[in-house]
Amino acid sequence: MATRDDTRAAFLLLALALAGAFLRFLGLGGESPGEIGYRGGVGGRPVLDSVAAAAVRLAQPLRPGERVDLDRANAVELSRLPRIGPGLSARIVADREVRGPFGSLEEVARVPGVGPSVVEAIRPFSTFSGVVRYADSPRKTVPKVSLNTATAADLEQLPGIGPVKALAIVEDRRRNGRYRTIEDLSRVRGIGPATIERLRSLVTVR
Repeated sequence: MATRDDTRAAFLLLALALAGAFLRFLGLGGESPGEIGYRGGVGGRPVLDSVAAAAVRLAQPLRPGERVDLDRANAVELSRLPRIGPGLSARIVADREVRGPFGSLEEVARVPGVGPSVVEAIRPFSTFSGVVRYADSPRKTVPKVSLNTATAADLEQLPGIGPVKALAIVEDRRRNGRYRTIEDLSRVRGIGPATIERLRSLVTVR
């Protein structure tokens, strides 16, 4: 059976609970330990831009004179270039991470899907800040091959030569005959002086 003291204590606790609820209702009470407060942004809008909003902003068309650094730009920035969609921009970034900076448009053409028409479309909007690695490492990993006897699979292993260019070299060799000098590679569409210099120590015409 409850005593008078028990009854008094119960009424006191009830009064304290009601007082606390009333203060919270008026907004005068402090936050409870561990309580998470949610506050909306000014004007009911988020304070920080969402990732989606940032992506939309980056995907806006290029302004006259604006250029994209193909040696540093991420996939979203690259997708702003004409003829470069999300899939191709992702391949460009992946190729750059494996093989290093491009340094020129001729080297960008090593990426599958980047043909001569794409190169010409992005030329006015492209810039390069990276240093192309002509390091000794390719000499160790890529065997010296003959341009006149190598298969497309062999040629594809050379730096700057992807599947499309490798097939183009084989087809050019079939139609126009043997390569007498390494410079003869320039007759293959998409292969420029930068690519030829990069391959000079890695190939032979024997």
